[in-house]
Amino acid sequence: MSLPVHLVESLAGVAVGSLVEVTGDEAHHAVAVRRLREGEQVVLTDGAGSSATGTVTATGKRVFTVTIGSLSTQDRPQPAITVVQALPKGERGELAVEVLTEVGVDRIVPWAASRSVAVWKGERAAKSHARWQATAREAAKQSRRSWLPTVAPLATTADLADVVADADLAVVLHEDASDPLSSVDVPASGRIVVVVGPEGGIAPDELAALTGAGAQAVRLGAEVLRTSTAGVVAVAALLARTSRWS
Repeated sequence: MSLPVHLVESLAGVAVGSLVEVTGDEAHHAVAVRRLREGEQVVLTDGAGSSATGTVTATGKRVFTVTIGSLSTQDRPQPAITVVQALPKGERGELAVEVLTEVGVDRIVPWAASRSVAVWKGERAAKSHARWQATAREAAKQSRRSWLPTVAPLATTADLADVVADADLAVVLHEDASDPLSSVDVPASGRIVVVVGPEGGIAPDELAALTGAGAQAVRLGAEVLRTSTAGVVAVAALLARTSRWS
């Protein structure tokens, strides 16, 4: 059985035999909800490439202590994947973040597309962004990732020009594109950006802005996928052509 994974703020300076104290909500969930007990083995990760396996030596109401038995580090996977996700309606946003995190996406950029049904404004924007961050955090633990993905602040279409321009490969999923995703050359390193539009589709002016910034419009196939699932399908198709999935 896979060991449970818990996120900690830092593993800097930790060595075999060190005691690491986990506190706050992370500890509360482990002890009060999952009923973590002394003697159990767990994995701790800082979300920045370092992980440690150890034994729980003490538990409290909102704290537990682990004696470290082994340490490991992992380089950031290459190529790095950014997904620009247009805001879906309802809970489909969290679904998209969950599956994108599980498949290995490094950064998720929420996008306020002109045809997005959902709108993030004021207090709702802060709460929605926090939910996306929490979803990414829990999905990273479930999928045993050493690197925690970043959920960027809400972006406008104008903001995406810089995201696309910084990419080694940028694609926009569009059902009317003439080129299939399988036709693009996938770089071995650097950053790949995948732009996923809203339920109503990407508006012509948005598509023009994205392609003008250097993105290539591509299609996945004859089927039109939901915005909450199109991204993970595209990312999987790209990762299958990299060393990350070899």
